Amino acid sequence: MTTPPLRLHTTPARPARDEGTQRIAAIDIGSNSIRQIVADVSAHGAIRVIDEMKAAPRLQTGLQESGALGDEPMRLAVESLTRMATLARQLGCKRIEAVATSAVRGASNGSAFLRRIKETAGLRVRLLGGEEEARLAFRSALAHFDLGRGRAVVMDIGGGSLEFALAAEGIVERFVSLPFGAVRLTEQFLRDRPGAKGVKKLRKAVREDLRNTLPVRDWRGAEVIGSGGTFTNLAGMYLARQGVRVAHTVHGTRMPWHEIEIILEMLQELAPEERLGIPGLNAGRADIIVAGLAVAAEVCERIDPRGFVASAYGIREGLLLDVARITPVVSDPGEARERSVREFAERCHYEEPHARQVQRLALQLFDSVGLRLGCTSADRALLADAALLHDVGYHINYQQHHKHSLHLIQHADFLGMTPAEQTIVAHVARYHRGAVPDRRKHEAFGKLDRDTRERIQRLAAILRVADGFDRGHAAAVERIRVRWMRRAMRITAHAAEKAPTMRLELWGANRKRELLEEMAGAPVEIVAPDGSVVGDADGE
Repeated sequence: MTTPPLRLHTTPARPARDEGTQRIAAIDIGSNSIRQIVADVSAHGAIRVIDEMKAAPRLQTGLQESGALGDEPMRLAVESLTRMATLARQLGCKRIEAVATSAVRGASNGSAFLRRIKETAGLRVRLLGGEEEARLAFRSALAHFDLGRGRAVVMDIGGGSLEFALAAEGIVERFVSLPFGAVRLTEQFLRDRPGAKGVKKLRKAVREDLRNTLPVRDWRGAEVIGSGGTFTNLAGMYLARQGVRVAHTVHGTRMPWHEIEIILEMLQELAPEERLGIPGLNAGRADIIVAGLAVAAEVCERIDPRGFVASAYGIREGLLLDVARITPVVSDPGEARERSVREFAERCHYEEPHARQVQRLALQLFDSVGLRLGCTSADRALLADAALLHDVGYHINYQQHHKHSLHLIQHADFLGMTPAEQTIVAHVARYHRGAVPDRRKHEAFGKLDRDTRERIQRLAAILRVADGFDRGHAAAVERIRVRWMRRAMRITAHAAEKAPTMRLELWGANRKRELLEEMAGAPVEIVAPDGSVVGDADGE
């Protein structure tokens, strides 16, 4: 039996471990930053992130000129690694796996630095080659994205180097490592000549090397997955430009690759301190983001990808999978998302029969009225997820559970779901009951852009009626049929076999028809199997 693709998720608590679970720490000593994950790994391959720690000693700083790691970056790095090792041991880690990448690999005093870490922090650090970095980045992407169809380029931009994994149908053809890290290129091209002229020179150098390492014939039109700080910051700025400011994570953000050029042009003439006011840009990356974006732009210019998506996971997650000896496998498109939504619902102890019934009826209703309401084909999957998750707020308590559903879904980690999609699913679930969406009264809803608000309203209108049709949680309704009359939408319910009565379900659907009437621009009539229309008095 193969191990399914993993879903890494963070929990604020530090739960007791089940029998057979081991606690592991993975540390990535990068050229710009050092990151640690502490995670519980079960005997069945489930991974739960317990704690994380990050530091940015900028080991790459000055390396281009001197060829050696600077005293101050090394001091900061050793201090950070000592704290990380202490945390890992206090949390009871059975194994601490630490690796170092481009900066340490290329430094004349790299070996001395690793000995210093061992003496001070008690950590044995493994030095990775460039292709090994690319392999770990790909392994992480394979656990988080559906790579089983077509060609994909997994790209990781660090502080000192750029790594590629070139894959077709989930099988890697080759790994590539190039000296195009964000810190390295900033010092080389943008320190003395910032602005458009420096960026132009930088891009020309990158372009020339890419011609020899990235054959257009084989990889033109591939899917590009970008990991590392350049891409998470790019996704943050893109989402901010789209008006999405409430996303829990930028992981999975899909965007037009030309957006890189737009944001790069905006940032390249600004001084680092001026970039601090750009929404979505982390202050610690303001001085090196331009170099990273320039590299990404050149890669995409050469590939002209069919899709471009940002990953919040990278080398350290791939390292964690390695240490745990778990092999992620290629998923069928959509499988990872469906599984992660279901597993989240299960952790919230959802009432599966009711959730499945509401989902089934909501999709029946969508297929009948969605097009007339202005829904798109992509909205169907969002409605399906929202229907399955609409009651997860019970996990907190029944009172105001629809509002709890909003917050739980917003802060979940779902595979294959973009932050924008997650925002829609969370709000549709929130409005399955209670007040209808109101941008003046509901702050979170009001902050969304107009198109997103309208999509939420249409899908929530459908979900409310579908939920009403299972008011008794008895699956009494087998199917619903919609007819558009001259002056009304007529929804007829047909009873399931052995259903004693549908009176409660008819009452529930009639009571929740208001928003659907508003979206349809016509009265909605709830009809019993015998053809009788449920009256307003019955709906109170």
